[in-house]
Amino acid sequence: MSKRYRVTVDGTSYDVTVEDLGGASAPVSVAAPAPSAAPAAPAPVAPAPAPAPVAAAPAPSAEGGTVIAAPMPGKILRVSVSVGTAVNAGDVLLILEAMKMENEISAPSAGTVKEVRAREGDSVNSGDALVVLG
Repeated sequence: MSKRYRVTVDGTSYDVTVEDLGGASAPVSVAAPAPSAAPAAPAPVAPAPAPAPVAAAPAPSAEGGTVIAAPMPGKILRVSVSVGTAVNAGDVLLILEAMKMENEISAPSAGTVKEVRAREGDSVNSGDALVVLG
């Protein structure tokens, strides 16, 4: 059993026939573009805004410091601090890639880096400890 559909891609309409083979992949035949009204001008596309820095939710740690946890799953691209580094509120601690976007993980408050628990190339999940500030 086959079904006919009209698909419009970038203002051009195509008539397609889809055949149901009962679970197997269905071949698709494409006819010449169907006559249609004048295509509408494409809507202007605004550039995507730059991603805002992600403020990781701080949590107290057993050692008395503040644990900066991953706000989302992703991969650590760059670690910008090391143990002993003094940071101010808003300083970038590391870059976390999630869904092909680079997210800056910044310090929620001033302090000194007590531990760096993530390394470049690590895959992390939401809530994983990345840095401990003291």
